[in-house]
Amino acid sequence: MELTNDWYLVLSVAMFVIGAVGLLVRRNPLVMFMCVELMLNAVNVSFVSLGTELNDVSGQIAVFFVLVVAAVEVVVGLALVVAINRRRADATADDISVLRG
Repeated sequence: MELTNDWYLVLSVAMFVIGAVGLLVRRNPLVMFMCVELMLNAVNVSFVSLGTELNDVSGQIAVFFVLVVAAVEVVVGLALVVAINRRRADATADDISVLRG
């Protein structure tokens, strides 16, 4: 069985749906960040797949920028999660108001 770009796009859609459902269902901030990362990786898979199909490097360039955004999101997000968990160990996403002081 040959892997065509259709299978990569199906994989991308499945990853994105799993990430979106996890983001909507879970309340733990760390799990929510992992779901956002899964969604960003799904977009990366589709960019690379479509770039390969069109024989264009713009898909890989877009992936580079998405990875930069993901790295910044991880740094800022983990800083917020650590700040919240220092005040409350059992914090959820609804406890953002804890940071007001």
